[in-house]
Amino acid sequence: MAVLGENGSGKSTLLRLAAGSLAPVHGVRRANVPGHIAYAAQAPRFGPELSIGQVIDSYHHRFRELERLMDAVSRRLGAASGSRQEQLLGQLQQLTDIYEAAQGYSLEQRMDRALQQLGLAHLDRRMPAARLSGGQRSRLALACVLCSGAQLLLLDEPTNDLDETAMAWLERSLDAHRGALLVVSHDRMFLKRFARSIVEVADGALRHYGGGYDGYLKAKEQERQAALAAYESWKDELECSQSLVRKNTSRVAAIPRKQEKAAFGHGNFRPRSRNHGSTSKVRQAKSRIEELESHPAPRPAEELEFTLPTAGEQGNESGLLLSLHEPVRATEPRLACPNLDISLGQRWLVTGPNGAGKTTLLRLLAGELEYSSGGIHRAEDLRCAWLRQEAAPLRGQSLLQSFALATGQYLDDAAETLAALGLFDPRDFLRHPQALSTGQQRRLELAVAVSSQAQLLLLDEPTNHLSPALVEQLEDALAEYPGTVISVSHDRRWQQKLGQNGALHRLEVRTGTVRQLG
Repeated sequence: MAVLGENGSGKSTLLRLAAGSLAPVHGVRRANVPGHIAYAAQAPRFGPELSIGQVIDSYHHRFRELERLMDAVSRRLGAASGSRQEQLLGQLQQLTDIYEAAQGYSLEQRMDRALQQLGLAHLDRRMPAARLSGGQRSRLALACVLCSGAQLLLLDEPTNDLDETAMAWLERSLDAHRGALLVVSHDRMFLKRFARSIVEVADGALRHYGGGYDGYLKAKEQERQAALAAYESWKDELECSQSLVRKNTSRVAAIPRKQEKAAFGHGNFRPRSRNHGSTSKVRQAKSRIEELESHPAPRPAEELEFTLPTAGEQGNESGLLLSLHEPVRATEPRLACPNLDISLGQRWLVTGPNGAGKTTLLRLLAGELEYSSGGIHRAEDLRCAWLRQEAAPLRGQSLLQSFALATGQYLDDAAETLAALGLFDPRDFLRHPQALSTGQQRRLELAVAVSSQAQLLLLDEPTNHLSPALVEQLEDALAEYPGTVISVSHDRRWQQKLGQNGALHRLEVRTGTVRQLG
């Protein structure tokens, strides 16, 4: 089972509750897992005094306890005789069976292999665990949990920062696991392979979806269509009621305030009846309008759509956006690029190990970094939109103001545009930019990119901090986008879909050197 939801929705909290490391404020946690629970946190913290070896032992305390019991029984067995000896032999056999069933005898061998596959084999187990990087701590916890033999595995973003070798080992290990799995992940290929059902966390509540990841996507689209139908029905009824008020109000206005009585003489008039049919209809329609406006149907988000500038704003009719003439940046962050032409409509994928210079390349293409030699020619009036791996400082005193400043719109126009995208609850429009979560900052950048009419999109790990359903929408929008996309991504499904409608150009960055593949 997989747990999905926006950043900050409570996914990790749910795993901690399941693991028993966090007590519920209300309700009761019940666990019936005779084969034990093992939990790999997204950002595990180890005691500052613990060595790597001691951390491993802390995850495998069940094995260490069994080993101590087996050793204690064995010592007592040597001094026992008669019926006591038979009793101790029975206890030892029982402990040995449990230890063997949990694969205790192969634990060290499996742990060594796991550390090797996860790039941690070179570490001295006597070294303080506090010296490990965040990624190393996560991989160490993952290795320990997957070697624990526990019946229930709780994994929080296990695919983060894994290379191809480590990913292959993780998937083989989970294929061999015969117990239960509860995982938080944004890796859609991983979800498609291992998630039999989905739990979505939103607004402090859980919602279950069957049919695996594909079933989840299908159900979310059905929900969207149902919400759209409900909104259209609400809008139609509101318009009908408003039309009824206008029509019957004009009828009432046409009726004289007084009418002559059917009798002789002058000044014999009667007032217009308050129970006139048109007046009654107006009253009923106004009541319905008030009810509809006090309980509006939520407006569904529009489908994402990236567009180009209008024909008159296009600066280069040839379609060439960028032309690189071996630009070299000699100062940090260093980078050397080849001769390269980037044209309108192309799809580029940038790959390479962490820290190699992929983000530096995107910043160089965007014109944010200077180069020491060579040159970069940019098309006239080239518009570039960003999705950054690390959000840039946000201007303005509110989310709405930040969006308006970034897109050059008046506040009222910006509010209408932002609301139509459906990426934020309108109640969040007045929140200060510094109060936004990482996921909200990423959605704001996405909103700006969609609204910028840029010819060039630079997407740095675009699947990070976005829900899988939103990433699917983003991919669909890019498939129809006539502009150019240059993307840095480790996401396997993203890489597959980026070039599905045409040729995919590839750049590889290693130790500050860029080269074109194929």
